[in-house]
Amino acid sequence: MSGALVACAVAVVAAIGCAGCGAGSHSQGATTQQPAASTSQPAAATAPSATRRAAEARVAAALARLAARGRPVYCGGRTRPWVAFTFDDGPGVYTRLAVRILSAAHVPATFFLVGQNLAPFDSARRVEQRIGALGDHTWTHPDLAMLGAGAVEQQIASTKQAIERVSGRRVQLFRPPYGVRDATVDATARRLGLVDVLWTVDSADSLGANYAQIARNVLAGLHPGSIILMHENRGQTIRALKFHILPRLRGSHLRLVTLPQLLSQDPPSPRQLALGRLGCGGGPTRRSGA
Repeated sequence: MSGALVACAVAVVAAIGCAGCGAGSHSQGATTQQPAASTSQPAAATAPSATRRAAEARVAAALARLAARGRPVYCGGRTRPWVAFTFDDGPGVYTRLAVRILSAAHVPATFFLVGQNLAPFDSARRVEQRIGALGDHTWTHPDLAMLGAGAVEQQIASTKQAIERVSGRRVQLFRPPYGVRDATVDATARRLGLVDVLWTVDSADSLGANYAQIARNVLAGLHPGSIILMHENRGQTIRALKFHILPRLRGSHLRLVTLPQLLSQDPPSPRQLALGRLGCGGGPTRRSGA
């Protein structure tokens, strides 16, 4: 990474404000000024907070129901023109730059975080939290199929707890590294109340694709319900996102949302879950560097 890009990535955090989170909203509601003599909060001031809490509870309940099914998710239900961008392996040195680009385009995203990266890049994690949802991507990014049941649980549970501790948010999303899962991984995710989220479209950025190939892969797979896999620690991905993918989406009928919004309001059907990725209209999933 060039010195200029590092400087850009570090500098932008001061310019990034809250661009929405969770369901993709970009406003937290206005604060009502209280008269000095008032001893109770007016209904107008309490309503937005109560509404948000109720909405968050509905989303949490929907994700809990999906997690209880114990099947991996590859896409949404495809009944709405919604697409979810997801970024794996952060937080890292490119995080602030990625967030700046997404924020400028008013695009929310979902970030699957590696536990060991949380402390070194805590400020980067905080800007991710401002514009989207957070998910569990294990502690050290191992191939979980190579580990015993106890180690699998430690990898997932420790990351879930760490993200919840530093973010104050409940974690209900999980993505296994490389997309590798087996009965042990599935059972562990279900026991921890996590939805095992894979993807509809692999950008192939972790497989060495350049920015033009990444953009082509993503744009070709943009359909209602699609879950797009990208990585925030790839300079080629940042370039593709800023100069090719997001500009092409301007004026599109598709709406970019977070995974909690997609999976709670347009969840995959039981048939789609049973069919796996084939239920999303695609072929078998290839192994990725996710």
